[in-house]
Amino acid sequence: MGPSWGLLLLAAAVGATAAARCPAPCVCDNLRAHVLCLNGSLTAIPDTIPELTRKLDLRGNSFVVIPAGAFLSTPYLTHLDLRHCKVERLEEGAFRGLGRLVYLNLASNGIALLYQESLDGLFSLQQLILEGNRIEEIQLGAFGHLASLTVLDLRANALVYLPDMVFQGLQVLRWLRLSHNALHVLGTEAFAALPALRRLSLDHNELQALPGEALARLDGATRLDLGHNPITYVAEEALAMASLRHLFLDHASLQDVAPDAFARSPQLRILDLRENQLQGLPPLAGAGGLVRVSLDGNPLLCSCLLRPFHKWLARARVQAEGACAAPPALRGRSLNSLKSPEMRCSRLRPPPSPNAPPEQPSSAGSRQCPWGCVCSPDFHHGSCKNRDLREIPRDFPDDTRLLDLRRNPFRTVPPDAFPGLKELVSLHLQRCSIRELQPGALRGLESLVYLYLTNNHLSTLAAAAFEGAPQLAYLDLDHNAFTRVPAGTFQLLPNLISLHLQHNAIGELVEGDLAGARGLRWLYLAGNAIRHIAPAALAPTKMLEKLELEGNHLSEVPTAALRVLPALSELKLSRNPIKHMGDGVFLPVASSLQHLYLDNMGLERISPHAFTGLGPKIRSLYLESNKMSNIPDMSNFTGLEILNLQDVPFHCDCQLLPLHRWINKLNLCVGATCGSPAEAQGLKVKLSTTFQTCPGWGQGEAGETNPNKTKAASKPSKKKRLGKSPARGFSKSRA
Repeated sequence: MGPSWGLLLLAAAVGATAAARCPAPCVCDNLRAHVLCLNGSLTAIPDTIPELTRKLDLRGNSFVVIPAGAFLSTPYLTHLDLRHCKVERLEEGAFRGLGRLVYLNLASNGIALLYQESLDGLFSLQQLILEGNRIEEIQLGAFGHLASLTVLDLRANALVYLPDMVFQGLQVLRWLRLSHNALHVLGTEAFAALPALRRLSLDHNELQALPGEALARLDGATRLDLGHNPITYVAEEALAMASLRHLFLDHASLQDVAPDAFARSPQLRILDLRENQLQGLPPLAGAGGLVRVSLDGNPLLCSCLLRPFHKWLARARVQAEGACAAPPALRGRSLNSLKSPEMRCSRLRPPPSPNAPPEQPSSAGSRQCPWGCVCSPDFHHGSCKNRDLREIPRDFPDDTRLLDLRRNPFRTVPPDAFPGLKELVSLHLQRCSIRELQPGALRGLESLVYLYLTNNHLSTLAAAAFEGAPQLAYLDLDHNAFTRVPAGTFQLLPNLISLHLQHNAIGELVEGDLAGARGLRWLYLAGNAIRHIAPAALAPTKMLEKLELEGNHLSEVPTAALRVLPALSELKLSRNPIKHMGDGVFLPVASSLQHLYLDNMGLERISPHAFTGLGPKIRSLYLESNKMSNIPDMSNFTGLEILNLQDVPFHCDCQLLPLHRWINKLNLCVGATCGSPAEAQGLKVKLSTTFQTCPGWGQGEAGETNPNKTKAASKPSKKKRLGKSPARGFSKSRA
């Protein structure tokens, strides 16, 4: 028998063995290393799949749980499809051993929670599809091992809130898809660890305001989708995204845009505002690079009020898409065809929403929109913004869910001011010159969740004002005239989650101020004049997670007051005149604290034991723009993702050698520079040569020749240095 026959027999034997190993309900293509087990009755991952399989398609089975090590027998997989498999849980280590996998599709399952180690081992994964699950929560660190991921699809899940640093580890992610969730709160650092992101999809969510602070971390993103969110207003300098070119705010609820709303996004070229409730726009002077603005489907009022915008379009050579809804003589005319003299002023009732039905006589079961206001039946929104109204109008449709009454000089809100609005969820009363909410003012608003009272003249509040609004969760009282927290006010608000009191004139927090606020999670007190916080002042808020005290007059860390906050994860003390920090000042919150802001304080000295108790849980630490010349030992801060030491005048002598070594070991760009001695001034602490005269120098220092280093370790580093976030600090870089 010739050698060719031997080879044929060997190939046949291999083929027979492979065929024998192919699971019964599957089809195995050994030449292409593909295995299909479609729409079968499998309840567990087969353990006889050929070891060399590269593409495995398991769609339409019933696995429920993917156990740890489920794919250890197929280590060469590059593509894995688990769509429609009724998966409810991914156990920790479920995909361990799949170091070659580049594509994983888990769409259309029932996964509700992503655990910290659920995706462990997938260090080559480039695309992760989790669309159409029931994900409500993502544990911090869940994506920490996905260093190669470029696309993450989380569309059509049940996400309501994104915590800070939830996407840490995704250093090369380019597209994050979060459409069709229920997001209405984003942590300010939610996107802080995404230096390579170019596109973010947040459309079809429940965002009621543009999340500017969270988005400011994305200085490389070029496209942002925010359409189909109930956003009513884009405020001054609301969006600070240095590279943004395409912004989609279509099908929202926009009624106004500030002239300089996009002034901090200088690269913006395309602005899509289709299908909103805009009657016009001001000249967008801050958006000097705009090429096109889409306004189709808005009830544009082409009166003299629109002339400044129309002239700006011509002057800036911006193409506008849109047509007039009123006055009747101009209805249907495109903006580009208008001449300034045609846009005249007269006493006109504002035009209805383009999709609104014709007005009908009111009946016992329905209500019209109050005169001078605009009501959108499609969105269940009503607006009387900036109508110079002296009294709160009535007779809005019973199903109104968002009511915008901003910029009217009401001065007071009387009892029963909003009759019949049992379905109202969001109430906007900003800039209304309000000095008093009378008892019973919100009576009957049993579904109210959001109340905005920003920029008024309130100096006190009675608890009775909130009678009848038990679901209120978000209360904005910033920029008012409070000199103290209105004690007892929160007794009738058991569901209060977020309280904004920043930029008032509050001088201290005393016991009883926050009585009744037992469910409070976020407390914002920045920009007040707080000098003292009583030890028991925060006692009612045992669930508090975020405390913002920046820009006050505190001269020391309020350690005693922190003892009652076992869940505190974020503490901001920036811009307080704290010059010295003693031993153990953060010990009461050491077990929970993750984000600590101590920047811009003029801090001169930090005790060697100031950070006692803090350690691996700390993810971000801001110490920039202070005056100390050294910092305590932080070698146990092993979980740091962000560390900012810019503008600190470090004295680069031998006492700083431990810090120099520690910084060199960190995979962080911290911005630390030497302030002295003279020969080192301005040099990076990491690179300063002044340490080379110190005893022990050269024992494993970065940059020193070390004969014990392996060949791999001596290769040039491929790490990328990350750019500074426009808002805070530096993000972690991975090899």
